[in-house]
Amino acid sequence: MRVVIVGAGEVGSTIAESLAQSHDVVVIDIDSDRVESLTYSLDVLPIEGDGSDIDTLEAADVADADLFIASTDDDETNIVSCGAANVVSDAFTIARVKSPKYLEAWQRARGAFGVDFMVCSDLLTAKSIVSLAGLPTAQDVDMFSDGLVQMTEFEIPSESPIAGQTVAEADRFDSLTFAAILRNGEVLIPTGDTRIEGEDEVIAIGSPESIRAFGSAIAPEEQGPKDVVIVGGGEIGYHTARLLEERGFSPRLIEQDEERARWLAEKLPKTTVLNSDATDQELLDQENVGMADLVVAALENDQQNLLATLLAKRKGTDRAITVVNTGDFTELFEAVGVDVAVSPRKATAEEITRFTRARRAENVAIIEGDKAEVLEFEIDAESLLVDRPIRESAADIPEGVVIGAITRGDEHITPRGDTVVREGDHVIVFASIDVLDEVTEKL
Repeated sequence: MRVVIVGAGEVGSTIAESLAQSHDVVVIDIDSDRVESLTYSLDVLPIEGDGSDIDTLEAADVADADLFIASTDDDETNIVSCGAANVVSDAFTIARVKSPKYLEAWQRARGAFGVDFMVCSDLLTAKSIVSLAGLPTAQDVDMFSDGLVQMTEFEIPSESPIAGQTVAEADRFDSLTFAAILRNGEVLIPTGDTRIEGEDEVIAIGSPESIRAFGSAIAPEEQGPKDVVIVGGGEIGYHTARLLEERGFSPRLIEQDEERARWLAEKLPKTTVLNSDATDQELLDQENVGMADLVVAALENDQQNLLATLLAKRKGTDRAITVVNTGDFTELFEAVGVDVAVSPRKATAEEITRFTRARRAENVAIIEGDKAEVLEFEIDAESLLVDRPIRESAADIPEGVVIGAITRGDEHITPRGDTVVREGDHVIVFASIDVLDEVTEKL
């Protein structure tokens, strides 16, 4: 497949890196330094130029492209680039936007602007935060089979009751599969005798109810947040509060700009909006922010987010989720006390990469950057699984693959050795990166 990407920043470079191994990738950027750096770092064809300019697109042979991705930091440039590409090619176009207003307009008229698929980074980030909010120790959450199946990556604290147990001892949930353990950068496929260690990251696949129950077993003292404080009333903070309201929460939101705070108060009837500075320690004491179960830092500036988070943690807040606009800071923030750092750029890159890969599967979740994937397949008559017990199919399934769940209509089926897979079933599998092509071909 020939892929043309406009924008060689963090998002575009991440997408290019993930696709370059198996596709013919062209990257366009107006910045000559970025173009030059791509020449040495990735196996792609870099082109200096304006991705919204027809001449540049023709120089990149966009007419022969199968996929066109506009991923600069400017919403209008991305939309115009897709429209221009639509004029000179039949490529499937994907636009990255930050503002939800463009997504709303596009959703009302699918295919508007010459865009076939649109990813809104602010809304995507808010959804990620809300998904993580209700699951203590969760690092990542994805849904499959229209919400019947959930994949969650849990970090196991050293003091957790689960730490030290074998998988067989921890596996006391009816509809849960322990798909993998991430330990010291390695992906382990566990057996019943595998011991779960503190600081392991466990990939669990199962019903949402079983996932919540396992999350409670990991941290019995943390039963999900009741008091949530959001710092920053920009688009991410606003949509986080709105989505939390839809789930029955009544969060508190701190916004320094008076006019914006007034607007937020009008739009969020169940949210208490405080017009103040979230780094004001007197305010934090006055509003008992230290008593909050969860603080979400969603300011525009990484340094302010880190400061607000560390102040809240120092006051006693149980858990903090922080927006990190510079992806390279994610691990650094988590190392100094942030429980979960969410990068809008990284989330957007993964969402676009996920969409390109989902063409070979119903749905895809990317694990730890690119170490593994969780994929959903609809089983057809050609699948090696069809009409066979899983135990019998196991010999034909490559190592590094775990069948995590099966859905049949509205029914969730926990896979066991004697489970027979039927045509039309949806099967959710965990697969390490080196066997993805083989899994896709066989399933």
